[in-house]
Amino acid sequence: MTYTTCLATEQTTWDAQTFYRENIGLIYRYVYSKMGNREEAEDLTSQIFLKAVRGLNYEREAQSVRKWLFQVARTTIADHWRAHYRVTTSSLEVLLEAGWEGPVEEDLFGINGKSAERVQRILQALPQHYREVLTCRFLLNLSIRDTAIRMGTTEGNVRTLQFRALKRAADLEGFASAPLVNKTKST
Repeated sequence: MTYTTCLATEQTTWDAQTFYRENIGLIYRYVYSKMGNREEAEDLTSQIFLKAVRGLNYEREAQSVRKWLFQVARTTIADHWRAHYRVTTSSLEVLLEAGWEGPVEEDLFGINGKSAERVQRILQALPQHYREVLTCRFLLNLSIRDTAIRMGTTEGNVRTLQFRALKRAADLEGFASAPLVNKTKST
């Protein structure tokens, strides 16, 4: 290695260190404002400076380099979020080749037979007006207004009936699924 090469390497190292010291605070605050998490902001700031040092042109003006550094920061943050929220998707052909047979006919809505039976059992145990409000709201997907018109009552009364019906249904469900406990006192 010649003296000039060594001197150029030292100058590049010095410039990279100076560049880092002058911009670390700005970039970290920018990244933290976008991430809201200290650890992620620190990690991304490190990645940004690693990318920046590799592509840094020391002959450019300081203002131009700083704009470029912020662009590197923006793209690194975008890459992070893109990777974070990436959802793997498969085409129908790939799924069929892998042996997928499609949805099971009797469970199209995510309700198996036992769940449907339990819902019917709970509905039958409720008084008629509770059963009707729950049927209109959740099985027929009617709005509160449409339910009120159908039941011949006010919207406020529908809200109250729905609240009470759900509370009673939850109590019935809790009672039906609770284990039998001996309630006698032992002394």
